[in-house]
Amino acid sequence: MSATEDVAKDYYDYPDWNMENAVPTKVPVEVIPPCDPTADDRLYHICISAISLVVMLTLAFLARRMKLADGQKRVPGLLSPVNFLDHTQHKGLAVAVFGVLFCKLFGLVIAPNPLPFTTDQANKQYWIIVSLFYYPVLYFPLLACGTLRNPVGYVLGSLLSWAHFGVLVWQKADCPKTPEIYKYYSLLASLPQICCLAFLSFQYPLLLFKGLKRTEKTTAGEDLSSSYYNDYVKNILKKKKASKTSTSTEKPTLVERITDAVKSYIYTPEEVFRFPLKLAVSGVVSFTALYQMALVFVASVVPTLQIIRQGVNEDIAFLLAGFNVVLSEDRAEVVRIVVHYMWCVEVCYLSAITLSCSVNLVMLMRSMILHRSNLKGLYRGDIYNVYNCQRNIRPSRPALVCWMGFTSFQSAHICLGMLIQTIVFFLCLLIAVFLIIIPIFHAQNLMLFKVLGNMWPFWLLLFSVVVVQHVATRFCFIKKCTGTLDNRGSLFLLTYLLFPVNVLIGVVLGAWRLVITALFNIVHLGRMD
Repeated sequence: MSATEDVAKDYYDYPDWNMENAVPTKVPVEVIPPCDPTADDRLYHICISAISLVVMLTLAFLARRMKLADGQKRVPGLLSPVNFLDHTQHKGLAVAVFGVLFCKLFGLVIAPNPLPFTTDQANKQYWIIVSLFYYPVLYFPLLACGTLRNPVGYVLGSLLSWAHFGVLVWQKADCPKTPEIYKYYSLLASLPQICCLAFLSFQYPLLLFKGLKRTEKTTAGEDLSSSYYNDYVKNILKKKKASKTSTSTEKPTLVERITDAVKSYIYTPEEVFRFPLKLAVSGVVSFTALYQMALVFVASVVPTLQIIRQGVNEDIAFLLAGFNVVLSEDRAEVVRIVVHYMWCVEVCYLSAITLSCSVNLVMLMRSMILHRSNLKGLYRGDIYNVYNCQRNIRPSRPALVCWMGFTSFQSAHICLGMLIQTIVFFLCLLIAVFLIIIPIFHAQNLMLFKVLGNMWPFWLLLFSVVVVQHVATRFCFIKKCTGTLDNRGSLFLLTYLLFPVNVLIGVVLGAWRLVITALFNIVHLGRMD
């Protein structure tokens, strides 16, 4: 034993190590210099702001002329860029503009200059507040161009969307790498914005072509005469054939119940039924928020973990020895163990992000299914089953305030929920991997199992007391024939004797209830139905 200790002492001799490894190895780190695209962002915003102002003045003049014309009394004004209550209009324009706006606002937190017109860092918080109003105004004409349903508006929308799309692609092609978080983060974060602008660049010319071919509606008054409402009413009033499950009095089997439960979380489109524009925008913005949050989590942590894992060398053996942790007498083996453990941490982190994205997608589909069910119930007049009470449906101040902020709240809850879910899932996976899976796989360091093994009398006591109470209640304290109390003296005695143990059972159940409630609320945090 002493000889082994001498070998270990000589092996971790620090003077020897300092002579052999005078210069520690360093992992080369790629330095990304700041990049200034040839399409200067400040000049671009000055030009595009002026162009947007001209477009808005042109649209205002055009709207005034259309309102003064005969038969055009219901042309919407420019202060209402989109009718959120119209189910028949093309939802793509509004969805794409909201997607562009959300992507731009999401990047304000980490952007060095919130406003492209100034580089003042002393008052950055004030410029962030100003930018919260600047970008909605900047992208307002993109949405307003489709309001009038006029060829002139479609032409202006095409030119404006082409300008935004072309300059953004130009800037990302000039500077694909940036020093923000990760070298390709800026490029990857702009992909949803590029997709939305590309859709607008394609959709406006398509609407112009349809308008010239007289296949696009020119007035908002034609919406109510659309065949959509007639088809939907026919579909609701149509008599459905009675299914076998509805006619039979038997309870559904376990397989049928599981199948129904799974189907209730998978959204499938229905013919004729259309979601309101507000819900369509909320769904796309929520999906974009999931992408942006997942990208931030991956780009901010995974490259750093990979750099640390690649930089692990034999020095880690001496660092661990300073804390009296000797993983192996072979330094190369110590390096392999540490690298493997760090790889496990990386896998747990990526798995937590993937699980969080999957949970939020499932919850989003569940919300859409419930929204559809509630809307169909309201359309039928089935108010009681929707609200669980009889009430009158009319506008109210709280309802309008909630309706105005619904999409914003949905995206904010998605972001916050994904942050909390990722942290919780990551910690749970770390505990499962390092305290359960790896110890079982290597048959060592079974600390958790030793603790649970030492506590077996406690768990056996709790289990036995619960079983005794249930058995005694069923066979001793209730008469089978009359259903009244029996052996009251024994019941009172058992209640008194088991009081201390029931306190412990209550503590365990309270902790279990706390964990289940917290997990349930964390998983469902992103739902707004």
